[in-house]
Parts: sequence; C-alpha cells; structure tokens
Amino acid sequence: MTDTRKLSAKSLKLQINPADFSTLPDSTESQKATILGQERAQSALNFGVAMQNPGYNIFVMGEPGTGRLSMINNHLEPISGEQETPPSYAYVENFENNREPVAIELPAGQAQAFCKDINRLLDNLIATFPGAFESPSYMQKKTAIERSFSQRYNSAIDVIEQCAKAKNIALFRDTESITFAPIRDEKVLDEELFNQLPQVERETFHKDTEDLEDQLGDALIELPQWRRTLMEESRQLDNATIRLAISPLFKELTERYQNIDNVITYLSEIKKDLNETIKDLFVQTQSLEGISDSMKKQLLKDQYQPNILIDYKEKSGAPVIYESNPTYQNLFGRIEYSSDQGALTTNYQRICAGSLHQANGGYLILDADKLLMAPFVWEALKRAIQAGRIEIESPYSELGINTVTLKPEVIPFNIKIILVGSREIYYLLHDLDDEFNEMFRVLADFDYDIPRTAGNMQAFAQLMIQQAQDSGAKPLAQSAIVSLLEHSCRLAADQQRLSAHINDALEIIAEANFLCKAEQIEGQHIQQAVAAREYRNGRIAQNILDEMLAGTILINTSDRVIGQINGLTVLEVGGSTFGAPSRITVTVYPGSRGIVDVEREAELGLSIHSKGVMILTGYLGNCYAQEFPLAISANIALEQSYGHIDGDSASMAELCCLISALTLTPVKQSLAITGSMNQFGEVQAIGGVNEKIEGFFKLCKARGFSAEQGCIIPQANVHNLMLKQEIIDAVEQGQFSIYAVSNVDEALAILTDEQAGKKDSEGAYPEGSLNFKAVSRLKEISDLGNDDDDEEHEGEKSDA
Repeated sequence: MTDTRKLSAKSLKLQINPADFSTLPDSTESQKATILGQERAQSALNFGVAMQNPGYNIFVMGEPGTGRLSMINNHLEPISGEQETPPSYAYVENFENNREPVAIELPAGQAQAFCKDINRLLDNLIATFPGAFESPSYMQKKTAIERSFSQRYNSAIDVIEQCAKAKNIALFRDTESITFAPIRDEKVLDEELFNQLPQVERETFHKDTEDLEDQLGDALIELPQWRRTLMEESRQLDNATIRLAISPLFKELTERYQNIDNVITYLSEIKKDLNETIKDLFVQTQSLEGISDSMKKQLLKDQYQPNILIDYKEKSGAPVIYESNPTYQNLFGRIEYSSDQGALTTNYQRICAGSLHQANGGYLILDADKLLMAPFVWEALKRAIQAGRIEIESPYSELGINTVTLKPEVIPFNIKIILVGSREIYYLLHDLDDEFNEMFRVLADFDYDIPRTAGNMQAFAQLMIQQAQDSGAKPLAQSAIVSLLEHSCRLAADQQRLSAHINDALEIIAEANFLCKAEQIEGQHIQQAVAAREYRNGRIAQNILDEMLAGTILINTSDRVIGQINGLTVLEVGGSTFGAPSRITVTVYPGSRGIVDVEREAELGLSIHSKGVMILTGYLGNCYAQEFPLAISANIALEQSYGHIDGDSASMAELCCLISALTLTPVKQSLAITGSMNQFGEVQAIGGVNEKIEGFFKLCKARGFSAEQGCIIPQANVHNLMLKQEIIDAVEQGQFSIYAVSNVDEALAILTDEQAGKKDSEGAYPEGSLNFKAVSRLKEISDLGNDDDDEEHEGEKSDA
C-alpha cells in the first residue's frame, strides 16, 4: 500500500521549464535597474527623493547584496542629471578677523575661473609695483612733501643759529642732534682751548647755551606734529598712488563679477587691504631687499588667493556622493596644520572640504553601521540637519580639548541624506532616538526574496546575462540560467520565490567562469562552483560527520529503540550553514515533577526551545489527561550537545520520543524527524529544512542505504524543498524517503508502524492504539500517586 505522506521525487525540487524565459539579449531589459523586484522599496525611494520638505531623508533598509546601492544609484543618476547644479564655494581671508575665514558662494563652474583671475591680479600687482613708486610724478610729490618738512625745520633752526652767532656761539647740525660751541676770533674752540678760557667766560658760555637750548626747544616744540604731518601726507600720497595704480586692475574684475555680491565685497576688501600690503612689500624695501618676486607672489597668494572648497562643472546636475568611510573629518571637512619651528600654524588655505560639502545641493549616501561606529559623527550629522548648516569644527572641542585656531563661516546645508543599513540598525534607531524619526521619515524596505513570477524569471535571466557580459565572463548557456535560478530558490528556501541576494549569484558566475574550460558556461559549471564553495566552507560539517561515523557522536541509523529518536538540527558557524542529526532521549517514571528540559536546567536551552518543551505538557493534558490528573516525571535531553540551543523545531521529535518512552513502543532509528508543533498536535513549519535533510542523508549514504532511511518534515515545508540532485536520485531509486506530516499522529504512525488512533464519539481511543497505550500508562501513574496519598492519610489517622 502506498503511503500518501511519502513525497515524490518531483516535489523535492523546483522543476524549471526553460521555455519560461529567454536567454537572448534584450536591449530593453538591459536598460533596467540591476535589481529584481523590490517594488515597495522602489516606490518609497521615488517618494523620498521627490519630497523636498524638511525631515524627509531616506533610510534604505535591507541586507547587503540585495541591490540597495544599485537601486539608489540607478534611480538618482537620471534625476540628478536634470536638476540644477548647486553653487560652488571658496574660503577667503577675513581681513577684520583672520580666525574666522569668510565663505564665498559662486555660480557653478566659476570658482576655478575666479581663482585664476585673482592669480592674474597678483601677477599684475607685482608687475605694477614698485614701479608705481618710481614714477616722476610720485617722486616729485614725495620730494615736495619732504621739502616742506625740511623748510619748517630749517627755518626754526636758522632763528636759533642767528641768536647763537650774536653770542659768539656756533650751532652744529648733525643727523640726530644739534650742538653748540664757543667762538673766539671767528674760530670755534675745541674742548682744550675752551678749558683755557677764564672761569667767567666759561660760565657765561654755559648760561648762554642753556638759553639757546630753551629757545631751540620752544622753536621745535611742534616738530612731532611736523613729522606726523609728513608721515600722513606720505601715507596719503602712497595710498593715492596705490589706488591709482590698482584701479585699472580691479575694473575688469568688478565688471565681470558685478552680479555676484560676495565676490564684489571680497574685491573691495582686497583693495582696502592692499594699501598696507603693497607698502609692506614694495615701499619699505630696506628690510625686504632680499625678497624675490616669486617670494612676494607666494606671500600675496597666501593672503588673497581663494581656497576653493568645492566647484562643480556647469550644468553637471546635482551631485550624488557615496561616502564609504564616514569619519568626522571625511564628512564635515578638516583644518590642516603645518609645523613652524615647533609650533602648529594654519590659515584659511588649509581648510579642506568633506563629503557634506561635496554633496551639498544633491544627495549623500552613507552606510548606517559605519556612521554609528565613527565617534561624534551621528550627533554632529543630526545637528547639521536640524540647523541647516555645515560647520567645520573639531569634534574634540566638546570634550574641552581646544585644537582649532580657525572658525570658518558656516555653509547652508541642502542635502538629501540616504542611510543604508540593516533592519536591526533601523529598529534600534527608531526605538531609541526620537530625533531619527523626525529626520528620516521615509523607509525603503528591501525584501529578502521576491516572487518567482515569469516576469521576474525573465528579468533574472537577462540580468545574469548582462552581468556576465559586463564582467568579461563567458556567455551563459540556458542550462546555466536554470542552475542559477535553482540556486536562487535554494537561497530563498522556497520553490516559489527568488533570493534578493543577487550578488551571491554574480559571485557564482565568476567562480563558474574560473572553472569553465569550454566556450560558454553550462549548468554543470554552475553546480561545480556551488559544490566547490560548499567544500571550501565544509570543514566543520565534515568533522562532525567523521565523528558520527567513528562512533564518537552517537547516532543510530538502524534498529528500533524505546525513548530514543533522531532529531534534525542546523548549525551556523561563520559563513557556513549545515545540518546534522542529533540524538534525543526521554526517560519516564512515576512522579509529579512534570516534563523536565535538561537543556533548560543546565542553562543551555534558550527561551524558544524551552517554550517548545512546555507545549508538550499542554498536548499531553489536552489529549490524554481529561479524566484524571496529569502526574508524570520525564526528562528530555539532546545528547552530546554542549552549546546553547534555541528554536522549537525539535518539539515534534521530543513528543514522539516521549510517547515512545511512555508506551514502551520502539521508534525507528532509520528515520530522522523535525518540526514544530502546537498544543493540539498540529505540525508547524520550521527553518533550514534542506540543510537538515542533507545532513542526515550524508550520514546514511556514508553508512550505506538500507531502503528504510528517510526524514519526516512538516507538510508546511514542502514548498521550501530545494534538495540536491543526489537526494532526489536516491528517492527515485527507493534508497531514501521523505515524509511530510501535518499532525503528530501521522509522524507516530511512520516512526512506529502503529496507528496512533483517534477518539471516538465517547472520547476514547481505539484499544491497542498508541494513544490508548499512552492514556492507560498515564492513568496507571496517576493511580500510583493516588494510592500513595491514601496510605499517607491512613497513617495519619492511625497516629491520631
């Protein structure tokens, strides 16, 4: 008699019809985005990009390899190209406070031109000066000013000199001083002759000299004012000469940039500051005689040359920037320093742009995990979004560490931020950061997998062909596309869905291309690449299998045993996921401890596993203990398990083993079972069904098939089956079997070759059925407990 619960070979794997898709290049398909499906995410991205209101930044949520960045770039590329190109920015000197450089906004594409114009201006200044101060007109005016001063000075001295002559005293004028000497017989006396004069004459000379010095002081009392007048007139002459010389140089620049207020203001400030700079460099030549023109040019550039922060090409559209390393300095910019005799110095020329400056007026794409790991960045980014400005400052200033000597003028913030991250990061920020919810109001949610529709299969085939061609790989045959589709369904663990992890398929193509020696990649090459990857990552799985074959790990694949069953588990180690059988044992004895989960008692069983064990008590009570109390002691253990265990996929196996121990019914060890269950005995779907089956199959194959070996899985997992071809071949040849069950009774019947039995109209199970045995055994245990209670009561009465 055929067991309807045994699955046919055709149901173990998706059967793809090559006629469902075409492998011919399609020019229309090749122009589509390099992702599949994701209509929900695409719709959210369309809305977020188009919505210009504040706070509508975008969080793209999904796993790596699902095409998140590809969708963003493909969507933004045509849109950004049609948008207005944002303005360029440059920093220039603030002549009133050089610690606060000024930001100049220029139309796109004009920053470099403005920089060249300033450079040309500096060249013209060097060519103009000091020649302007050597012109006859300037020299004549300069001489007149100095002559006026000299005349005033000499007139005052001449008056004193006449008075001195009247007293036979000579006046001598030196560069820095005026001295007096006595005259006798029209000859000036030296100190020796002066000392030979009579005492009276010497005293008279000293007295007359003092009077002359007093008169000289009175005559020259306005000398400081004369000097100030000289300096002021010289300064005015220099300034007038400078203005006259530079006016033609600035005229052309002023006309060229007359519509840019920032530039006109800066040019005006340069003209003011040049009065002093030119005099320092070109007038006071005594201290600067050794300075060459190239050095003077460098000094002028350090003071006046704009520092271009960002300059976009005209009509290049809005920028789209992806910052792969969003550190504070990479994002907000930095101020560089140079060492000058051991001291750190800086100026506006050393201000460097960050990604926010580069993306201003456009779109900035950031990895959320990297952003959150970088110190100070997340809070600073939120401040920038809230304040609407980009500020270059040291992140350490908040810690009291002053490392900044400049405070550049802020630049307006006009950026659409697109964060790309996992679901864990999104929900963490959503729950813990209220500001995040205000700033990132658009969620683009990428699915793990997509429906295996005819359209998606065709798009998948065209995408694989296109990517193979773009990467330089050999052409893909139709069989290769079929194998890639099967692999994608295997990754999605669903016959009706394709994995959204397109990158994995692209990696398989590259590896298959490496292995292929033919002119095109066939399906066998794809399968070889998948097998080679599994082999590379399969060391631990092979070690576990070897230990089972050696008897170190006890797994029985033949005979029948009471209270022992083979469960199926999935292990994840690094990037490797594989299945392996695990022995489950149960012992039952009279008592009232209930069902004891050894893993939980040993603190190895996690919450979901413990929940699955607790459900067993509910099932026993509902099915067997409606007419008497459920009094039982049972221990359930996963043997040779030394790590943490989670998940409820072993709950059906644990129940079957419990009933085996309770009814003393042996269980087939040639079968392994997996499945979750509820308190009514309904079997529920589990994860990793393919890996679990393959893990037990490998052990059976290594030991040799007995035609009785197989696996029991939930009926709800049949559509998840994407098994390897060797398992399908073994099923077709009758060497291995896979059963699908929808309730526990079906699993018990397969494991024991005995009918579980159903309740009749009176609520009783058929005599001799497994459920009848279970009820009988539980009644016996309950009665034993009642007898013990009666004996205790009788003993208490006798004592009384």
